[in-house]
Amino acid sequence: MLIVTNYTAFPARWHTTDGVTGETAIARSFADFRRLGGRDDAVFVVNGDAHTVMQLVLARRLGLCPHRPIVAIDLIFRRPSTFKSRASHIFKRRPLSGADLYINFFRDTRGLADIYGIPPERCAYVPFKVNLDPSDVATAVRSEDYVLTFGRSMRDFDTFFAAMERLPLPGAIPEVDPAALEAHGARFTRSLDALPKNVRRLSDDGSSRAQLDMLRGAKLVVIPVVKASFVASGISTALNAMALGKCVIGSAGPGMTDIFTDEIIAVPPEDPAALAEAIRRAWTDDALRTRTAAAGLRTAERLGGEADLVQRLIDRIAASFG
Repeated sequence: MLIVTNYTAFPARWHTTDGVTGETAIARSFADFRRLGGRDDAVFVVNGDAHTVMQLVLARRLGLCPHRPIVAIDLIFRRPSTFKSRASHIFKRRPLSGADLYINFFRDTRGLADIYGIPPERCAYVPFKVNLDPSDVATAVRSEDYVLTFGRSMRDFDTFFAAMERLPLPGAIPEVDPAALEAHGARFTRSLDALPKNVRRLSDDGSSRAQLDMLRGAKLVVIPVVKASFVASGISTALNAMALGKCVIGSAGPGMTDIFTDEIIAVPPEDPAALAEAIRRAWTDDALRTRTAAAGLRTAERLGGEADLVQRLIDRIAASFG
């Protein structure tokens, strides 16, 4: 089998865990997919690029490219909420739902079925990965200085702020641009000079090193997600925090309570009182915090990094099309 993909971490030659072998061709554009997909055993694998998925689906229907299986990995799906997005959704829904397999980093695909018409039988769950360098994690000096909320996609900073205002505990967020966060579906309606007095801002240049520095200083890592999210929002932050042995508190929903159990403390989304109580309990209950962090660390170590994820993806793709 030839995997034609934009995911550059796929090796040129690969084998599945049960011994099937194959090759990879890297496609950096729609034209590359068309050009490289001539082999009968080719499979188009598109990582995180909804536009290319739609192009391939439409081209296949019109006979403008080889009729090969299309696998979509980790597409960013959003619930249309404005007039413009609802109008766009009418035209995008069919081509976006036309791939043969959708590999997601979450199990609960009801939103994909209800909003995009993607049935469960064309969805597959593959566990995600830790996105920090193992050597950096191993040598990081940990402390327990604050309650940290970190990330962009569908993050509910407003609920975190409302929860922290109820608590006499130190909180922290990264240096952020609230307007930029809005493009990622986040909720951050306060001005930066109106944050709770117990929440400070930490230096963040967007690098993995900056994320590591913020996470290693946290006693708790909170991942509040808005109710509208129906995909995994925060899975990378969660696994990175777990790899550092941190206790994670997350909003119930896809990408959290459908894939984690003892590894997190779950709270209802957009509920400041429930979040405040969960933070208070985890901060003061050493046994709860340690137990949750230990379960998360075991999961992070088991899932590993990029190479481990790529192997899981290859195994899943080959199982369907090999």
